[in-house]
Amino acid sequence: MVVQIKSMGFLGMKAYDINVETNLSRDIASFYMVGLPDISVKEARDRVHSAIVNCGFEFPKYRIVVNLAPADIKKRGAYYDLPILVSILCATGALNRQPDNAAFIGELSLSGEVRPVNGILPMTIQAKKNGIRQFYVPYDNASEGAVVEGIDIIPVKHVSELVSHLREKKTIPPMPHTLPAPKDFLYPVDFSDVKGQSVPKRALEIAAAGSHNVLFIGSPGAGKSMLAKRIPTILPDMTFDEMIETTKIHSIAGTLSKDSPLMTHRPFRSPHHTISPHGLSGGGSIPHPGEISLAHNGVLFLDELPEFKRESMEILRQPIEDGAVTISRVNATFTYPCTIMLIAAMNPCPCGYFGHPNKTCTCSRQSISRYLSKISGPLLDRLDLHVEVSPVEFESLSSKQQEESSSAIKERVNAARKIQNDRFSGTGVSCNSRIPDGMLQKFCPVNDAAAAIMKNAFDKLGLSARAYGRILKVARTIADMDSSEVIRHTHLLEAIQYRTLDRKYWKN
Repeated sequence: MVVQIKSMGFLGMKAYDINVETNLSRDIASFYMVGLPDISVKEARDRVHSAIVNCGFEFPKYRIVVNLAPADIKKRGAYYDLPILVSILCATGALNRQPDNAAFIGELSLSGEVRPVNGILPMTIQAKKNGIRQFYVPYDNASEGAVVEGIDIIPVKHVSELVSHLREKKTIPPMPHTLPAPKDFLYPVDFSDVKGQSVPKRALEIAAAGSHNVLFIGSPGAGKSMLAKRIPTILPDMTFDEMIETTKIHSIAGTLSKDSPLMTHRPFRSPHHTISPHGLSGGGSIPHPGEISLAHNGVLFLDELPEFKRESMEILRQPIEDGAVTISRVNATFTYPCTIMLIAAMNPCPCGYFGHPNKTCTCSRQSISRYLSKISGPLLDRLDLHVEVSPVEFESLSSKQQEESSSAIKERVNAARKIQNDRFSGTGVSCNSRIPDGMLQKFCPVNDAAAAIMKNAFDKLGLSARAYGRILKVARTIADMDSSEVIRHTHLLEAIQYRTLDRKYWKN
């Protein structure tokens, strides 16, 4: 007798159907698993055997063959323990009927408890598309699956509880569909704490409004890290689609909190400079999202940028442009989204005081050159705003004047982002920084004075085509913050001033 139980799996960001086929035959008692299972899947034999026995059932003394179809995709992890157990109980008659239009997922303990797994959200979305009406998942994953409407999420704590439910003795009620509303997150930091630094704060407001990349350069203690760590407090509210896509990545990576089944705030990732290239981009023997993808729809902050490995920094170049990172392996290719806002901070030299108004730099010209050359020209060209963070003067630091709060700045950022959402509705463009080059003329109209300034800057500064496009996109954001449909010369002049630091530090 062959029993088929439905389950789900995922590769990269895509979920797919798994059919767990179990056959019992009168032969020497044995337990085989086929369908390209890895070691963790093969170990399900022992977990399922112990769970069945410890829940009071007799394990069949037959030749058991379990096939995980499709057989051409490598199966990994302990996701299929629960469907394998259900299929064996159905085959032995312990369960007298096979569940219709239902799928099962979950890891088993030896005592029969059902443990949580990663990737429930993308699997639930795909299960609904495939016409599955009931999805049996671990209890700790149920609130994550219940974000999806139109499918019953059945939370399972223990095998005995599931058997009683399938025998219709004691029904497990489905988890109610819940869509967590964004809550006001109380950040421990605020822009009202920052004294002075009006130019860097203005640059971060522009960056947050249009999701532009920023490079901070300045001496130690000037406030580069302090400013960057406050940017989550002014990021625009997420759309529902952004919430779902961001949550899917963190669900697959296993970083999603069971208390927060839906990510309603933009992520802020700040890896240490010792991170490996694979840790940044993703990968490993079992490919997983890296820090670039975990920062999707949020901020990736790289402090002390020159201290990162050259390979790690150069890995950023293509994902910044494409908004996705692709990991290729022998058996499959995985693509993870990574539409990020990159914030980088660095000192101007090894000692940190090159260009300081009061302190003398102790570095040689050669050491300064070597230090700055760690940042390649192509990577520098992809950073929209180059901002010098100067030391705060005593008068500003000791001033009792109240600085503008993050909430006030965020209101302006949200207003600018709403203009962009309305403008790009139906185009697939999410914000100004993601405007395709072919749409620059359509979405970035300039008046005659601005056009003349742009031409002059292009010739005198020796801008690349990429830098030209990025200046226009930054000017587009500044114009949106000024509620102007046309980019005027004042908007363009401000955008150009954020592209001059590379001439000061990297000129020679």
